Amino acid sequence: MKELYVEELKDIYNAENQLVKALPKLAKAAASDELRQGFEEHLEQTKTHVARLEQIFEMLDESPKGKKCAGMEGLVEEGSEVMKEGLEGAVLDAALIGAAQRVEHYEIAAYGTVIAFAQTLDESEHVSLLEETLSEEKDTDDKLTELAKQINEQAVSGDRIQPAPGEASGRKRTKRIA
Repeated sequence: MKELYVEELKDIYNAENQLVKALPKLAKAAASDELRQGFEEHLEQTKTHVARLEQIFEMLDESPKGKKCAGMEGLVEEGSEVMKEGLEGAVLDAALIGAAQRVEHYEIAAYGTVIAFAQTLDESEHVSLLEETLSEEKDTDDKLTELAKQINEQAVSGDRIQPAPGEASGRKRTKRIA
């Protein structure tokens, strides 16, 4: 069981590191300042998730390296494809939120699994660290859901996404979507 636990932790570690690389791209693609800021904030949070996992690996006297998370790789690739589809404004943001929520749901499931393993192995300190991350992942998902309500309405109505103060209104991110 411990070997399985360590393998699952390695999988999540790789997944989180893939996100550290992907989140700046999502932030750059976002038309909404609020969504962009959310991606940037989640990037910082994800770096904390990586650090927590490294702390657990240290406690286990194990290396976090050596496993590639194929599931996250696929989800990140889907997110990249969304950015290449020629969508703009609120429609692009709605698609980005959908991709981000799939990632969050994957992470929620993965953290739930390793928490159960850690509980079975009586790794209470690990459980606390992992539960903190799980709570943050759920909070991020909730924030994305709330933001989606507003952005989806904008996408349906074709409303323009308001540019940031001082940003030229002719930029791509402010185009009206029909």
